[in-house]
Amino acid sequence: MVIKKTQLAMKDYSDEFKADAVALYESTPGATYKSIAADLGVNRATLREWVLRDRERRGVTTAAAKPGAQPREAVPSADPDERVRQLEARVAELEASERKLATERDILRKAAKYFAGETNW
Repeated sequence: MVIKKTQLAMKDYSDEFKADAVALYESTPGATYKSIAADLGVNRATLREWVLRDRERRGVTTAAAKPGAQPREAVPSADPDERVRQLEARVAELEASERKLATERDILRKAAKYFAGETNW
């Protein structure tokens, strides 16, 4: 019995797709390579390589590149000024989430268009 190794097809991603994927990873608080790669349908190691290359190109160190910002629970305050600050922080979190979702949507649209063009019916 002869066992043949199957070669995995190397996918060629556009520079725009790579840049969008890196931007999505960098702008998503608490994201992991695994989670973003799974969302985009790319290999985790591939996404990591794109991010590291981009950081190197920009001269950004790994420690300063992506702080581990985790969402925190806001405790309602009786002080009106503190309450306003809490609400402003929440609005900023929601706006960041909206940007992330918009970026993901745009990437998925581009990917769908790209893969639709590759089909041989």
